[in-house]
Amino acid sequence: MIRFNLPLHIARRYLFSRKTHNAINIVSLVSVLGVAIAVAALVCVLSVYNGFQKLLGDMYSSFDPQIKIKVVEGKTFVPNTADFTAIRKDPSVAVFCETLEENALVQYKNAQTSATIKGVSNNFGKLTQIEKLMSAGNFTLKDANFNYAVIGVGLAGILGTGSSFIDPITINAPKRIGTINLANPAASFTTTDILISGTFGINQPDYDNSLMLVPLSFARELFDYTDEVTAVEIRLKEGIAPEKVIRRFSKMLGKNFTVQGIAEQKADFYRINRIEKWMTYLILSFILLIALFNVIGSLSMLILEKKKDATTLSQLGANQQTVRRIFLLEGWLIAMSGAFLGILLGSALCLVQQEYGILKLGGGGNFIVDAYPVRLLVKDVLLVLGTVIIISIPSTWWPVQAYVRKSERVIADNE
Repeated sequence: MIRFNLPLHIARRYLFSRKTHNAINIVSLVSVLGVAIAVAALVCVLSVYNGFQKLLGDMYSSFDPQIKIKVVEGKTFVPNTADFTAIRKDPSVAVFCETLEENALVQYKNAQTSATIKGVSNNFGKLTQIEKLMSAGNFTLKDANFNYAVIGVGLAGILGTGSSFIDPITINAPKRIGTINLANPAASFTTTDILISGTFGINQPDYDNSLMLVPLSFARELFDYTDEVTAVEIRLKEGIAPEKVIRRFSKMLGKNFTVQGIAEQKADFYRINRIEKWMTYLILSFILLIALFNVIGSLSMLILEKKKDATTLSQLGANQQTVRRIFLLEGWLIAMSGAFLGILLGSALCLVQQEYGILKLGGGGNFIVDAYPVRLLVKDVLLVLGTVIIISIPSTWWPVQAYVRKSERVIADNE
């Protein structure tokens, strides 16, 4: 048998029935709409931050590996140990790529700038989506006896290479072994030329403006290395979760190596995004708190209007706790009605923006995307709902508690 909940039934009737004073209806409606607008703003803003994080994360993941292994102390290591052999043969690994990064001075005709020279093994094309990122030429690092370089579009613009790729680029790298000859500083550099086969772009200055891809053997010879690498980059087979593999490889390699996923490789970007997201969440939560002050006013006016009803209920045998529950539930119904309305409104706006891109980015179309990216997550919706519940408890408790204390004082004076 279903138990009849009298306080909830009366609270629901108070919320949806016409009041004696029309102003209370208006204040109640304003309270619901105020909460709804604040909640919708929270849902939309959190979804926009999720959208930007996914957009930039997808851009990085098109070039960066799923897993990157680096040494903790020092810069280079030799990946010919039994552990790395086991990782290379691991059934979850699809591509095992060795890389070597160093800085050098590059020159093309009369233009020169510093660049990051990244030597990669022959399977680098299978590791990343580099072929889809090519803006000119093709991805070729070695052809017969010739070495080639693939450079970022920003670096190509700085050097002024154009798209003909006829003249070679000169690379000047400081010698790692030996002493500096002060009488002839040029002798302290290793100088070599390399042809360009193409340019790539991922719309990230860190890569486009400074990165040059070359064969691993060429980089080792240029920087006086033999079998050393600065990192091992890995792509997993389809359907394998990187988190479990990262934990397994970390345990296998020990504390001398770091095994990083995409989030760890781009820790600064993800940290800044999280800080901005939660700071905005706190600001909008404060606005939501202000919106819930309307609930206090609405509930206080309702308590005054229904004072005779409360007296009648008391005479019929209802205790103060029952009366208090009625008005508490009334306040929570106002807050939760606004919350659910705001969640529906915010979710609808996010889905419309995601499908049609109505809200455009400014700046004359110089952005990666034309419209604000959004990504609606269930956990954010639950977070917003939980925030409303937590904030609405004191907003409804205070006026009801004040009424109960006043009623108790009146009863005590009458006695």
